[in-house]
Amino acid sequence: MENKSQEETSTINVSALTCIDLASSDLHRSAVLLKQACLESGFFYVINHGLSEELKDETFEQSKKFFALPLEEKMKVLRNKKNRGYSPVLDQILDPENQVQGDYKECFFIGIEGPKDDPHGDKPFYSPNTWPDPDLLPGWRETMGKYHQEALKVCKSISRILALALDLDVDYFDTPEMLGNPIAVMRLLHYEGKSDPSRGIYACGAHSDFGMMTLLATDGVMGLQQICKDKDAMPRKWEYVPSIKGAYIVNLGDLLERWSNGLFKSTLHRVLGNGQDRYSIPFFVKPSHDCLVECLPTCQSKKNPPKYPAIKCSTYLTQRYDESHVDLSIYGKQTQE
Repeated sequence: MENKSQEETSTINVSALTCIDLASSDLHRSAVLLKQACLESGFFYVINHGLSEELKDETFEQSKKFFALPLEEKMKVLRNKKNRGYSPVLDQILDPENQVQGDYKECFFIGIEGPKDDPHGDKPFYSPNTWPDPDLLPGWRETMGKYHQEALKVCKSISRILALALDLDVDYFDTPEMLGNPIAVMRLLHYEGKSDPSRGIYACGAHSDFGMMTLLATDGVMGLQQICKDKDAMPRKWEYVPSIKGAYIVNLGDLLERWSNGLFKSTLHRVLGNGQDRYSIPFFVKPSHDCLVECLPTCQSKKNPPKYPAIKCSTYLTQRYDESHVDLSIYGKQTQE
């Protein structure tokens, strides 16, 4: 934790982020605005996205009902080796240099469920979900499934503007090996307690996301989500990202930074608890299991050759998940495959 003293000498300001209207018919203007946001910070808002406030509110209510269950009940659906199910407090540590323990959050992973005869069904990021007892939480599974479908539609709309911002065809990311058959995981998150960076205690440690993009729904609790636009600067300068009613926060992930040859930014972010219960729902989108992530044709030249080696999406994600989660054996029970 030798960076801790530098880490906490910075002043926290409020970040001004670009707002992208997904209902706009002027895709060129949207692409220009999005490109600027991706060059500057990799964070932006989307509005007029088509995901109803009613569905969002119901999903948050159902999330709160799950986290209100006794720990013994939640542990019955402990995450398995394919990262489906419940993840307890301290299960994940994202910033080991500055955290003394894991994140002070609990969460629940939900991914895409294909049909039983799905050819991808045996691959780790396309596995069946683990669900809580429907007698305890009636309608829970149905609500989560509907939200997952609608959030994925929003992310696919964003990907089309991203393609234009990268000087690609608008449907470049729509192919089966990319977002035609994506890895898409929503995480229900519950934060509690008060963070104390001087003691290495964080609701969620500083990190960048693993995938292509993340669509974040928040409950409106102020002053918790923070971003650092320049991860190499010391001391790091953190900025708050306020919630805007009706808007979603979107950030780019490491895979898109690799795809774009470092042109678009995957920005560090963290969460500080303020003593209030706080809930959020990040929705993580990555390309297909077998997608080879290599430098996009519009992001390289003789003077700017590829900076990152090509890597299969599933290989990269497996490495990142394993690095940031504790071994399941510490929970003293046999977990599902």
